[in-house]
Amino acid sequence: MKKLIFTLCLLAGISFAGNAQKFAMVDMEYIMKNIPAFETANEQLNQISKKWQSEVDAQMQEIQNLYKNYQTELVFMSEEMKVKREEEIVAKEKAAQELKRTYFGAEGELFKKRQSLMKPIQDEVFTAIQEISKDKDFSLVFDKSSSMNIIFTSPKLDISDLVLTKLGYSK
Repeated sequence: MKKLIFTLCLLAGISFAGNAQKFAMVDMEYIMKNIPAFETANEQLNQISKKWQSEVDAQMQEIQNLYKNYQTELVFMSEEMKVKREEEIVAKEKAAQELKRTYFGAEGELFKKRQSLMKPIQDEVFTAIQEISKDKDFSLVFDKSSSMNIIFTSPKLDISDLVLTKLGYSK
């Protein structure tokens, strides 16, 4: 009787193991670095960002110069002139902050540009991962380059090269 129960439990355990979920892993950082369009888009974003940052810096430098001039000429100014200059400096500071927000804010131009350049590439990669997952019957795919605390993964589980091959970027 004990042998029969043990055998049934063993068979049940084996059947559950046979239905185990399959896992895979990708390295999105590695994949993106091997897609030339991503690198080009990233370089384009860096150039745009530097250009816009230099515009903002130029305005901030102009404001600093205005303030220094204001400080040196302060003793020679009337109250009206002081107020007028202070308002001018404050207005320029607000304009510079608005420009910075327009370029680099949460819904700024840089964010929109990044979305327009990167999203199609990312969508293509995610579609390839989904297709591979369906073909290979993976239940779950991890990204090892993300901030997840993965201590060890078997190289057999890494399908990053398979994704690159599916996208046409094989090494």
